[in-house]
Amino acid sequence: MTPTPDTPTSRAIAVVIPCYRSGELALDVIRRVGPEVGWIFVVDDCCPVQTGQTVSKHSTDPRVSVLFHRENQGVGGAVITGYVAAMKTGASVVVKIDGDGQMAPERIPQLCSPILSGQADYVKGNRFHIAGGVAAMPPLRLIGNVALSFITKASSGYWQLFDPTNGYTAIHTRVLAELDTEKIAKRYFFESDMLFRLNLLRAVVSEMPMKAAYDGEPSSLSPMKVIAPFLKGNTRNFFKRVLYRYFVSDFSLASLELLCAIPLLAFGILYGAEHLLSNRISGGMASAGTVMASALPIILGFQLLLSWLNYDVSSQPTQALHPQLPPLMDDARQQGEQRPQAPL
Repeated sequence: MTPTPDTPTSRAIAVVIPCYRSGELALDVIRRVGPEVGWIFVVDDCCPVQTGQTVSKHSTDPRVSVLFHRENQGVGGAVITGYVAAMKTGASVVVKIDGDGQMAPERIPQLCSPILSGQADYVKGNRFHIAGGVAAMPPLRLIGNVALSFITKASSGYWQLFDPTNGYTAIHTRVLAELDTEKIAKRYFFESDMLFRLNLLRAVVSEMPMKAAYDGEPSSLSPMKVIAPFLKGNTRNFFKRVLYRYFVSDFSLASLELLCAIPLLAFGILYGAEHLLSNRISGGMASAGTVMASALPIILGFQLLLSWLNYDVSSQPTQALHPQLPPLMDDARQQGEQRPQAPL
């Protein structure tokens, strides 16, 4: 049988390993990558411990290519550099795995399986799926992940997903070619921003259950430092997604519900607050008509908002996108040819 692009052969998968302070841990990760992988791209993101030089000097794996950044671009920038290099190969799937050993390279076939079988376009790890699997996770990080998961659900539209900052991911190269990599966030917001942009394409995203493994290694992700950028980024993405999804690419009953819900809620809240403040100052009592004029728009607006939210949760993409996309041709890659990108 002649292998197709989606047949799990040693030429089907490329791996990207962004490295910053990974050191010799990256060598162990490379050694554990199985024969199902045809290319390994190690991206030294201006690493202060010279991980790239360490890999170049000590790794004898012929699949390994080391790429260097002169300036630190963050984990997202390093991954994008690896993505661009992987797109020039014949790989069907590109896997991103960290160089600190916290993700098991042995599970790459399982991570890629839904993509190669045509069931998903993008797969990510989920450390919360297995009961008791997050016992080793630091409490502050656990709380932060739960909070980030909820706001990322809203901003990305993938309400069934959890653990949005999990960096163990795989994506089909046809779908990757549809993304404008120049617009994707370059630092720690990278994974969340990827989900938002994948939803604009209506790509199917699934998860692979995995255990959290820390082994005492400190994380460079400080919850207190990233909470403001994550909140800002997710809020921006939420409004962009709603605008594009419900008023640019489509206009449905859910769009009308949202259009009616917002002014009703705004009127009811502002009208009620104004009369409440006025009555407190004058010492008077609000009439039944005033109360109803405030309460009724709030009730109706809230009901319409819940109806829109129910539609949003239930309208997640279910059919994989990549089988419908044209194959990537080698000559098109070499010439840098790109298809039109999403406007956001």
